[in-house]
Amino acid sequence: MVGIKDVARLAGVSIGTVSNVVNRPQLVSDETRRRVQAAIEELGYVRDESARQLRAGSSRIMALLVLDLANPFFVDIARGAEQAAHEAGLNVITCNSGQRVDLESSYLSMLAEQRVRGVLLSPVDTTGERLRSFARSGIPYVFVDRTVPEVQGSSVAVDDVAGGALAARHLAETGHREIAMVNGPSVLAQCRDRESGARAALEGTDVRLAVLETAALDVVSGRDAGARLLGMSPRPTAVFCANDLLALGLLQAMVAAGVRVPDEVAIVGYDDIEFAGAAAVPLTSVRQPAYKLGRTAAELLLAETSGEEPVPHQRVVFQPELVVRDSTRVHR
Repeated sequence: MVGIKDVARLAGVSIGTVSNVVNRPQLVSDETRRRVQAAIEELGYVRDESARQLRAGSSRIMALLVLDLANPFFVDIARGAEQAAHEAGLNVITCNSGQRVDLESSYLSMLAEQRVRGVLLSPVDTTGERLRSFARSGIPYVFVDRTVPEVQGSSVAVDDVAGGALAARHLAETGHREIAMVNGPSVLAQCRDRESGARAALEGTDVRLAVLETAALDVVSGRDAGARLLGMSPRPTAVFCANDLLALGLLQAMVAAGVRVPDEVAIVGYDDIEFAGAAAVPLTSVRQPAYKLGRTAAELLLAETSGEEPVPHQRVVFQPELVVRDSTRVHR
């Protein structure tokens, strides 16, 4: 493995000069810097970042651990986090738990071993058990798209109870009395909160809400829920889906079965990903400011890791917004 001594020998300079070229190039003359950089390229030298971190006492790596990178919502969160991190001179590594508690636990252990600067975490497990274990590592963290009351820490989230209420209220106000909710796994607090909001909005009305739980928050699960919905009697005239991927899968199932949307079945999604507005029937959706969630969470983490004095934990909650499109209209 090529080391800094090899570069110094080839360039005819001291080890300290090579270190300055790599870390503080402004301290080195142009001619010397070009000679050292030519030696680095010729030898294929790569700086030992782990050793640098040990000397400096801090990492330049921030981690982002999300539920599902197949969902564009989390990609937008990653974009926001990366932008804030890059502006601060840090890099972001992104990990995908795939909505699995075991993978989440494995990633948290690995990130603790690597002593990353901090972790932005959208947790599967909200019981606090595994998170308290990670907290003992001393690595700062900020929850993204979730608040975990059982664990101390900053968080950035959207009011999912309010979002569920927005969706259910919209369907009731457009005349629907038989509504279904296609929800994701109940282990996810987001799903529980969205259902809770929908139920609260319909309480005291003559609207009936049937809940179909799926194993995952993806398009395939949405198609499967669509097949179940077609067999229901009476068949709901409107469906609220816990995210847009479920809604897109449901829409595919309805189109394949010849069920007209929104004339026979209205559909509301959640997240307002880019594909929601570009669907064959543009989807009404509850919008979450995903990019802003990621950026704000990264800024909170940077504030907690950039100074010597402890920074009070903050809990930032954004309000969702209903975006009405062609998949819903007044039902008669």
